[in-house]
Amino acid sequence: MLDAILLTPIAEIMAFPPFFFEVLIGGLLTGVMYALVALGFVLIFKASGVFNFSQGAMVLFAALTFVGLEDMGVPLILALVVTAAVMVAFAFAVERAVLRPLVGQAPITLFMATIGITFFLDGFGLTLWGSEVRRLDIGIPAEPLVIGDLFLNGFDVVAAAVCGALVLTLALFFQYTATGRALRAVADDHTAAMSVGIPLKVIWTIVWSVAGLAGLVAGIMWGAKLGVQPSLALIALKALPVLILGGFTSVPGAILGGLIIGAGEAVFEVFWVGLHGGASQDWFAYMLAMVVLLFRPQGLFGEKIIERV
Repeated sequence: MLDAILLTPIAEIMAFPPFFFEVLIGGLLTGVMYALVALGFVLIFKASGVFNFSQGAMVLFAALTFVGLEDMGVPLILALVVTAAVMVAFAFAVERAVLRPLVGQAPITLFMATIGITFFLDGFGLTLWGSEVRRLDIGIPAEPLVIGDLFLNGFDVVAAAVCGALVLTLALFFQYTATGRALRAVADDHTAAMSVGIPLKVIWTIVWSVAGLAGLVAGIMWGAKLGVQPSLALIALKALPVLILGGFTSVPGAILGGLIIGAGEAVFEVFWVGLHGGASQDWFAYMLAMVVLLFRPQGLFGEKIIERV
């Protein structure tokens, strides 16, 4: 029985190699979208040393605002610009009203603050725009893209290209600019960073703005794919196992982790679980993250923490 469970998927892969590559590439394309959400978590963690629980709520709020403006008759480009301005304004408000009074406080205090932001954004967004599922059409065709013997979802290809371009741009910006180099110092010690001239409030505003804009793009893409609905916030939290896999402080780790999670859950769902009944996409990523935690708690690219006593 066990041999049948293990060998049947392999036989299916060998019998239909083009289908396997279609599933694999589709998973990788989804993984790019996971990586974009994970990048928002990484940037804020690098700038404050705390896990931003509200990133999923930011994705949902941005998507709700964008589709709400479109429903009001605002042109797509103008709705995008206005929503981006709203997310930047939100970053300024968070820095001024929440983060600045908590400079130097323990990371758990900042983490609890992000939980408060989550509930505020969820409630405010649903009160402002409603909770019904909304269809979002941004003009990306969903017709299959034929490459040789492979049939790929056209929407997934375009969405992954957009998200991938943004991920690459952000990775280069925070890797090779003074702002990026200041992130580690800010995360290590807020007070010490300020004492050497690093403008803490500017750094925090920048990274929260960037995380908000990344959440906007992710929210639009996921909203166009699945519909704008409250469950988008939970989809965004799929970035948590991506972070565990890649490392909370690593931008390349967020990218690679997203690709591994996306491809792994797609192949596992179709060729293992799909052949024997059941659904695995809700739990596969978290189980993989648990396995990684057992052998490498800091993730594939995370920094190993050594404490001297």
